[in-house]
Amino acid sequence: MAWIYLVSAGLLEIAWAYSMKRSEGFTLLLPTLLTIVMMVASFGLLSLSMKTLPLGTAYTIWTGIGAVGAFIIGIAALGEAVTPMRALAALLIVAGIVMMKLSGDP
Repeated sequence: MAWIYLVSAGLLEIAWAYSMKRSEGFTLLLPTLLTIVMMVASFGLLSLSMKTLPLGTAYTIWTGIGAVGAFIIGIAALGEAVTPMRALAALLIVAGIVMMKLSGDP
């Protein structure tokens, strides 16, 4: 169950990052409220996952999912540039996430 909480927390991190971008510096009410609600939910699920998973594993995977997901959303929804260096960085983050999962932690 901890892994389900963790992946859900990571997906919410992607959503709140996108919502924060859409809030235009917290000047638009609905995206601002969505950002806050999703942040709280993301932190709550991360906290639940940490009851079982080690801090280093949970936090690294949570931030990795958020970073790579935000990178993909930035490209797909916001028209951000894909450069070889940025793509390599995202690939290395994914490799780190996979290695953390395979590290043998519960």
